[in-house]
Amino acid sequence: MEKQKVTSTVAAASGGGMFTIGLVTAWYSSNIGVLLLNKYLLSNYGFRYPIFLTMCHMTACSLLSYVAIAWMKVVPMQTVKSGVQLRNITVLSFVFCGSVVSGNVSLRYLPVSFNQAIGATTPFFTAVFAYAMTVKREAWIVYLTLAPVVMGVIIASGGEPSFHLFGFIMCICATAGRAFKSVLQGILLSSEGEKLNSMNLLLYMAPIAVLLLLPVTLYMERNVIGITLALAREDIRIIWYLLFNSVLAYFVNLTNFLVTKHTSALTLQVLGNAKGAVAVVVSILIFKNPVSVTGMLGYTLTVLGVILYSEAKKRNI
Repeated sequence: MEKQKVTSTVAAASGGGMFTIGLVTAWYSSNIGVLLLNKYLLSNYGFRYPIFLTMCHMTACSLLSYVAIAWMKVVPMQTVKSGVQLRNITVLSFVFCGSVVSGNVSLRYLPVSFNQAIGATTPFFTAVFAYAMTVKREAWIVYLTLAPVVMGVIIASGGEPSFHLFGFIMCICATAGRAFKSVLQGILLSSEGEKLNSMNLLLYMAPIAVLLLLPVTLYMERNVIGITLALAREDIRIIWYLLFNSVLAYFVNLTNFLVTKHTSALTLQVLGNAKGAVAVVVSILIFKNPVSVTGMLGYTLTVLGVILYSEAKKRNI
């Protein structure tokens, strides 16, 4: 009897481990997939409409979030309880939109490898915004570990054969925007009555993002729908690319939430660092963009800095 119990416990642990591995694989695949497909559409394919592409992503997130929460009950639905909470969600949506659009614009001009190197500096911007906007201060050793993060990007920038100033600025804006949103979210939705899990937050943010992006798309990317339909008449694959890309954008958020739920935020951070390295290697193999030894050394230094930063924060909690 005791032997059967041990066997069933081992089987359950093995099954749980396989489920977690499957989740991490799905998270990696969707995350790297949407990044590479964005790059292909905006740069290689020639679909130069990053704002419209972002609006497609947000539309898919709106619809699929509702299906996942209201119909499939992936998580319990949380309601918006006040006008103040709705205003705070709208502010977060605005920052979120700016970050995603900037990231997509940067992919028109920068290779994915360099884009990921800059994106790895998110902890630096998070620490800066947290220091400026809250009374929370980290230990000096935590701030010291941010030095290699910044130095790595400076070295990578100097050694990047495909460096483009505007693309670099847009990528910095996207990275800073992600960090600003995370800090702002902690401030605006900090009370127990206003906290939302990431899936419910996306449910409310995505439709607001669509409403914010629609007039901007119509003004800055005029006749984009007509152009897209004209492209579809020549090559129907563009419709399938956009649909698949938009669904992947939602699955990035879903798998991110599920991996965090079934592991921990710290594990997610470690996996995220590894994901960046995997994305760099895969993008170089697919797009064959030139990479210098200096650039790779800079990126390695940045990732090392992020790992040290994570370790320092863990030890000083």
